[in-house]
Amino acid sequence: MASKQTSNITFTVPGCSPFDGQEVALILQCWLYALNDLQLTLKHAHWNVVNRDFIGVHEMLDPQIELVRAMIDETAERIATIGLSPNGLPGALVKEREWDDYSIERAGTAQHLAALGLVYDGVVSSHREAITATERLGSVT
Repeated sequence: MASKQTSNITFTVPGCSPFDGQEVALILQCWLYALNDLQLTLKHAHWNVVNRDFIGVHEMLDPQIELVRAMIDETAERIATIGLSPNGLPGALVKEREWDDYSIERAGTAQHLAALGLVYDGVVSSHREAITATERLGSVT
């Protein structure tokens, strides 16, 4: 889960060493990539869901997208506070991520919901790994 990105933090939050700050910031950067990917994937599904019950799924996704966008902003601001420059650029996301693109194009609600379930499983698992990796540095995050 650790980012391939390297950086040397010269300052960080009080009570945290630059080494620990860098470790947490790089973990949060991976989290930022996952969240940015998630919001793009949700919007893609929103635009491409069709057939029976599509309107319910279509309308369900926009509030989820807004919540994910709020998490993105919070995560990026924490990275900046810790002392690393948050990277939200698409090229960096594609280069650094360890998962494949969402494979469903225009499809029915059942297909999108099943695929999104797998996406959420992956995001939640990676977030849990990040939480475990930073537990000893709880005051930083």
